[in-house]
Amino acid sequence: MPNRFTPIRNLACAVSTAALIAFAPTLSLAAGSVTFGQPVEPAGLDPTVGSAVASGEVTWQNIFEGLVAVDRDGEVVPQLASDWTIADGGLTYTFKLRPDVTFHNGVAFDSATAKFTLERIISNDSTNGQKALYTVIKSIDAPDSTTLVLNLSQPSSNLLYWLGFPSAVMVEPSSVETNKSNPIGTGPFKFDEWRKGDRVLMSAYDGYWGEKPSLDAISARFISDPQAQAAAIMSHDIDVFAKFEAPELFAQFEADDSLATHVGVGEMEIVAGMNNTRPPFDDLRVRQALMMAVDRNILVQGVESGFGTPIGSHFSPASPYYVDLTSEYSFDVEKAKALLTEAGYPNGFEFTMKVPTRSYASRSAEILQALFTQIGVTANIESSDFPATWIQDVFKDTNYDMTIVGHAEPLDIGIYARHPYYFNYNNPEFDAVMHDIDAATTPDARAAGFKKAQEIIGHDVPALFLYSAPKLGVWDAKLTGLWENGPVPSNDMTDVRWTE
Repeated sequence: MPNRFTPIRNLACAVSTAALIAFAPTLSLAAGSVTFGQPVEPAGLDPTVGSAVASGEVTWQNIFEGLVAVDRDGEVVPQLASDWTIADGGLTYTFKLRPDVTFHNGVAFDSATAKFTLERIISNDSTNGQKALYTVIKSIDAPDSTTLVLNLSQPSSNLLYWLGFPSAVMVEPSSVETNKSNPIGTGPFKFDEWRKGDRVLMSAYDGYWGEKPSLDAISARFISDPQAQAAAIMSHDIDVFAKFEAPELFAQFEADDSLATHVGVGEMEIVAGMNNTRPPFDDLRVRQALMMAVDRNILVQGVESGFGTPIGSHFSPASPYYVDLTSEYSFDVEKAKALLTEAGYPNGFEFTMKVPTRSYASRSAEILQALFTQIGVTANIESSDFPATWIQDVFKDTNYDMTIVGHAEPLDIGIYARHPYYFNYNNPEFDAVMHDIDAATTPDARAAGFKKAQEIIGHDVPALFLYSAPKLGVWDAKLTGLWENGPVPSNDMTDVRWTE
């Protein structure tokens, strides 16, 4: 499909965190339609509100677009802004916006809309879960309808990348109160209907500014149970599943010639976050001991059937900045016991893991529970409904000892420099390194900063760094244009097409 962003780059944007399948020819669904599955139904469909990834997985690139986008290779490419310049030592970003772009309600997109969108993200009452990424924007000017100027308080080498995230998509001002249930964007598909507990229906937008998609309609279907996911794939009730969550069942798809499979990589790190201000997790020796009690190879085998990669810090091997730090606190029961004794817990201790209702989290919790017993530590497992209960109780109120969750946002190691954040981790040295990364003016300086940041938290263990999750993709062999890897959690359907 021709590039819908700019002729200077041959893109192939499609479904992130790849996984896809097709309707059988006998079904009533039109040939120009595709249904993709995802495990979590979002609380709302506006990715600029709240923290959940699930809303962006439905609407990013399908309904909503940003000034720029992140492509399948993790590169920043033009979108609603056709080009930009950076001046004043990195303090001024000037974007040239595309003319003749309209939202799905017919309202024109222009610099005033873009200004409104970004000011809303960084406002005092913003509920955007990624607000901290954009607060470097000091002020915004819109000198004419196609020119947008961002004035920064300090240089930010990551800002363009962050502007390509679902959290920074452009919204039409009159729709902000209803976008959670009736999203209005500029993308190639418009919202039609949300059947709560089941699916979201979308269809091609006739007034789209860019290259029209091949598909006439798409739908997102929500299936949380891994067994049900597998059944939907095998029965051809869905066409695309981007996050297949039962790796032990993956082999059955590989044996089916009508399906294509791919073991991809993405940016999701599975970590066991600890409340760093709550005893005994406020003691570095306790956190280090717990890390040494974890055999990450057993964990990957038990949770992901061997798919996935052990990690020693909050970074995915999919990133060019990744440093393997798994040897920092490798599995060693005797050393872990000695550290606990030194910290004043010779007989171990007891705590509660609040575990979100995701299969990978439940499986990980059970294995960690067994591993911890080897050093005399008792971990009680408490299930927490995800996303609603977990986000309120753990993420917002930090009312927990330990939890397990996957962090899917790319280059999100900076969350450990957010204050407050649910880890309650505070290290001025780490904060300074993240500041230096933002101010970096060369690729080498940026890479050195990310290396140092990984080393600091790899030593401090504010969370138990477990593994990088695989992207297990399953799709109909007649579908093309899908992302095999997942630099951004999404189901971008804009370049997906049937070959027959």
